[in-house]
Amino acid sequence: MSSLTQKPLFNPTADTSYEKRMLIGGETTNLMMLSNNKYKWSYPLYKTMMQNFWIPEEISLGQDKMHYERLEHDERETFNKVISFLVFLDSLQTVNLPNINDYVTLPEVNLLLNIQTYQEALHSQSYGYILESIVGAEKQQEIYDIAIKDPFLLKRNKYIADCYQEFIDHQTEEGFAKVMMANYILEGIYFYAGFSFFYNLARFGKMTGVGTEIKYINRDELTHLALFQNMFRELKKERPHIFTKALEEELREMMRQAVEHEVEWGAYAVGDRIQGLSASLIDQYIRYLSNFRLDAIGLDPLYPEITEDPLPFIKQFTNFNQTKTDFFEEKVINYAKGGSDLDLDGLDDLDL
Repeated sequence: MSSLTQKPLFNPTADTSYEKRMLIGGETTNLMMLSNNKYKWSYPLYKTMMQNFWIPEEISLGQDKMHYERLEHDERETFNKVISFLVFLDSLQTVNLPNINDYVTLPEVNLLLNIQTYQEALHSQSYGYILESIVGAEKQQEIYDIAIKDPFLLKRNKYIADCYQEFIDHQTEEGFAKVMMANYILEGIYFYAGFSFFYNLARFGKMTGVGTEIKYINRDELTHLALFQNMFRELKKERPHIFTKALEEELREMMRQAVEHEVEWGAYAVGDRIQGLSASLIDQYIRYLSNFRLDAIGLDPLYPEITEDPLPFIKQFTNFNQTKTDFFEEKVINYAKGGSDLDLDGLDDLDL
């Protein structure tokens, strides 16, 4: 396996000619020469991510405290578990993305990963704002602690963290491909049983402010997917020798394991106790999504027999980066605050 070396902070003698500029293992001064990017998709994606600026407090949660108190017992328990898990995911991303960025030798990608890191922190702030708005301090801490005290969730969270820790401990080119896959899985699979739960509540008129928060978070996550999809494509071009049949099967197996984990989580946290959802629907939905995720990075889908979206109502809550009417509040929301020439390369197919 080819080892990777962390790039220097500043290298004024770096050869930044076109052929020396690469995702990993290239030469870089670390100067942000954004008018001369190698990857033509990077600046449009940068503009889209910057146009998506928002803050959690701009969404009113005044009614959600009353909604929370009126939830059925099972709905409230699921709400607490899902929030705790989502806090863990975004917290882990905030801490881990710099570990990947240290080995990326293209400044335009460094910049995008930095924006993603900021957005992951913003998402954690959003979940904190949700909890502060609906429950007291003691209950907030109890919900945060679910991520480390619930045996099922602790086991799952340790598995995710271990995937990231492997690259921290052993930096290789193949390991970089695998840690990219782990990030892609987290962004593209691990959030979605939880997202579907919140959207499902909202379509029945419950926790509608939280539903809007989730829409904003969801929009950010799709740009993160676009980032890692394009990183995968570039790495395949620049390091084709590492994408052996064995590695590609290992990446598909990582997705298979992720799907099984998310399906198990859906059965545990949501099950058949929530109006409008079931463990079977979540199972089919996660497998359906995984097919899009694999196809987008040039890998064969795991579940080709699943071709129909089992949760079509979710599309009422998405369709991002365009002006539309908010599903709950009947007001116009412009999800992108300015025009963008970015072609998200089939991102509509990656809608929830």
